[in-house]
Amino acid sequence: MSQDHHTLRSDAFTAIIVPDGAELISLRNPQGLELLWQAGAIWPRHAPNLFPIVGRLKNDTLRHQGKVFPMTQHGFARDRRFDWTARGPKSCTLVLTDDTQTRARYPFAFRLTVTYTVDDADLDVAFEVTNTGDEMLPASVGGHPAFNWPLLPDLDKEAYRITFSNEEHQPIRRLKDGLLRALPEPNPVRGKTLALSEQLFEDDAIILDQPASSSVRYAADHGPSIEVSWQGFRELGIWSKPGANLLCIEPWHGFASPSDFDGEFSDKPGLMQIAPAATRTLKYRIRVG
Repeated sequence: MSQDHHTLRSDAFTAIIVPDGAELISLRNPQGLELLWQAGAIWPRHAPNLFPIVGRLKNDTLRHQGKVFPMTQHGFARDRRFDWTARGPKSCTLVLTDDTQTRARYPFAFRLTVTYTVDDADLDVAFEVTNTGDEMLPASVGGHPAFNWPLLPDLDKEAYRITFSNEEHQPIRRLKDGLLRALPEPNPVRGKTLALSEQLFEDDAIILDQPASSSVRYAADHGPSIEVSWQGFRELGIWSKPGANLLCIEPWHGFASPSDFDGEFSDKPGLMQIAPAATRTLKYRIRVG
């Protein structure tokens, strides 16, 4: 663990945040049970923050006004060290601003602020994306928290399900080589319930690009539960890496480039378009039950 970390506590959990990626790295219940994936070798992250893209661009290349810039999957924020701007017993705030390194990959001026706030059984994660430049800011942002799967080590993975707040009937999207396939695919959600199994993720993430829900609950018949709800995000990704005991529930605003899209970045589907001096705020909440 980084020596520079901040701990937030409530009666329902203890959360630890580090400035590297402004990342949540631990979420323990009062019994000391770790609910968050602990960055094992098979996937060396906990709950990365995705910015300025979600997913992958074709050829990992961003095109802007005749120039090309290297941009790898999910952007650079998860690998950058944020600055602390506030640290208190119930909340903390971190900020990342553009610099010469970011402009070599993303030629836009921005400020990304991430705030974690404790409220009883809830951990709120708020993103503020501010356009500090003089042209439109095209950007995506997303959460990528990875929870242990199973949450209780003596349960099978198949004992768990995800329950949506509303019935989900729209087709889902899938990826091929990290890019969005052209055609939608059948939705594995039955009514409000997604029965979990490793086989669901043999074809990479499940992407709901038209979710009817604004919250999901991840649980078995007994033991701890996790509810994730969101505001301002438009898409939801659900992912696990085969062979890893993790389950990611990911509120997104944006998604990987369609497989046939290789145009100007500002024309990429799914982006926010933020005017100069404007700010977009997006939030998700983790509720520990």
